[in-house]
Amino acid sequence: MTVESKPAPAARKVRKPLVAVAAIAALGALAAVYGVLGLWRNPGDAACRPATDLAHRIAPLAHGEVAAVQLADEGLKVPTLRFRDSDGAEKSLADWRGRTVLINLWATWCVPCRKEMPALDALQARLGAPGFEVVAVNIDTRDPEKPKTWLHDVGIRNLAYYSDTSARVFQDLKAVGKAIGMPTTLIVDPNGCEIASLAGPAEWASPDGLAFVSAALAK
Repeated sequence: MTVESKPAPAARKVRKPLVAVAAIAALGALAAVYGVLGLWRNPGDAACRPATDLAHRIAPLAHGEVAAVQLADEGLKVPTLRFRDSDGAEKSLADWRGRTVLINLWATWCVPCRKEMPALDALQARLGAPGFEVVAVNIDTRDPEKPKTWLHDVGIRNLAYYSDTSARVFQDLKAVGKAIGMPTTLIVDPNGCEIASLAGPAEWASPDGLAFVSAALAK
């Protein structure tokens, strides 16, 4: 008959502390992961409450041509994005404080971006005003004249030219979970808070698009 051996008492004493340490380490790792996600997903800026309230009100209008728009459900203060104007002067999103902005990141190598640009140009023509601007920021990192030439050739006339040849604006939005591809669009309220975002293109000058953006401008 075989007699089953049992761990020596000393071995059992060593094993229990090791198991406890491993369990604590695992819990710590989970806490760290969920803590980071919590910070990313719930900035909770009190100044952004009006933006999230507005997002909830206009949510029913996110349909049709703008059905893919995501409405803000947390108080996200958009990072201070930095880029340059057509003269090379430095600009930042803070320069539009007090105005609603539809900020769009685009590039000439991005086919959906090029397809969307006429709609953004038309949106600016229809709704552009002292209280609202479409701010399209080009992030081509090579020939700086290429995007200017392309805009001229396709007849974009209403959008001011902005660019960031370092593409840092994309990385800054990616860091807060708001840039996962191109084009990337955010609608930002006068306090610099997110109202809505979109990964991908939309027909912004369609009746659906105009109705949605107009509602975002309502006081």
